[in-house]
Amino acid sequence: MRILYRDARLLAVDKPAGLLVHRSPIDRGETRFALQQARALAGQRLWPVHRLDKATSGLLLFALDVEAARSVGVQFENQRVDKRYLAVVRGWPQSAGLIDHALADDEDPAGGGVARAARTRWARLAIVELPLAVDRYPSARYALLSLAPLTGRRHQLRRHLKHIAHPIVGDTTHGKGTHNRFFREHFGCARLLLACTGLRLRHPDDGRDWVLQAPPSADFAAVAAGLGWSAALGYPAFEAGEAGSAG
Repeated sequence: MRILYRDARLLAVDKPAGLLVHRSPIDRGETRFALQQARALAGQRLWPVHRLDKATSGLLLFALDVEAARSVGVQFENQRVDKRYLAVVRGWPQSAGLIDHALADDEDPAGGGVARAARTRWARLAIVELPLAVDRYPSARYALLSLAPLTGRRHQLRRHLKHIAHPIVGDTTHGKGTHNRFFREHFGCARLLLACTGLRLRHPDDGRDWVLQAPPSADFAAVAAGLGWSAALGYPAFEAGEAGSAG
């Protein structure tokens, strides 16, 4: 893990796929956490202000003091943070769209959880058709998407992409095993191909519009290169604002 950005109030790191942010009952046997590693890199105490799923890589933001943690944490809780992700999905979705599909916090259909409003925007950045019979068709189609979650439900992006029949490659819960195996065998990629690449919020110093952007990690970029998509891995689109520089 490496530091992408640091100032007097905030620290952003590049979290690798497969690393929990902090201790969780989801994986009681895990002993390595992003919070521990970020503290070692920073040399001081840190306050997590949001989280990424264990399988997701990319921008992970921490506060360096209590007031900054409170200021930024409230923005995340009230869905005032603009987030951008890159994902590799099965099939060719339309060029852009909005998924408006309620999700329950309990992903088990028999769990009785109350479904809450959930919305995700997407834009298609690149497509490819491989002359290989990965599934029941004579060729395999994949797409690179920019995703903007407008709400923050559990595993929202993964569940929403499954809902529109374009699951994220590498998703062992909501994806398709045949495509996941194909990417392991042909690209050496055993991870979920979902990465957080942009955050836009109000900086805790003075409330200015603040944008932090970073390219996806090397393993994600290697898959994109193998599919001929290196030129499509630019930063996500945000409106004009002050940008924080990231590695």
